[in-house]
Amino acid sequence: MKKTIFTLLAAVVLSSVGFAQNGAFKNGDKLLNVGVGVNSYYSGGIPIGASFEVGVTDAISVGGGVDYLSYKYSNMDKFTATYIGVRGNYHFNELLKIDNDNVDLYGGLTLGYRVFSWKNTSYPGLGGSYGSGLFFGVLIGGKYYFSDNIGAFLELGAIGSTNARLGIAFKF
Repeated sequence: MKKTIFTLLAAVVLSSVGFAQNGAFKNGDKLLNVGVGVNSYYSGGIPIGASFEVGVTDAISVGGGVDYLSYKYSNMDKFTATYIGVRGNYHFNELLKIDNDNVDLYGGLTLGYRVFSWKNTSYPGLGGSYGSGLFFGVLIGGKYYFSDNIGAFLELGAIGSTNARLGIAFKF
């Protein structure tokens, strides 16, 4: 089964390789991603997040993102993690000679601040700001546009409270 999935994925990527400009991303594009994490670095909850970027060249976009996760362990114990940061991505289509207006492959960096609050009656010594501070993230991602402006995305890496996010991508 894994071999079949890998073969299909490789066929899609290789079939989109050509010798033209990056059609899925260009200077001036405004990109909005809204998605959910498929797992959490913490013991529970479903991470939700959004990012907005603007193309500053035909291969580079810059912007910001936010990620939110909350989980209630019991009636008395709860944590909330909010990540707010700036991000920059390099879009690889031109470099990889991908000539498919529906595909956008990218990788990037994030720098931001994590606000972590903890209400804990079981271990009151943890305090309300446990884990808050600067964070640094690295990600790779891909988008597939079903139309000129709407698609789906998948990002992997250190992206807030999750290491894998998928959702809806918008291009303006």
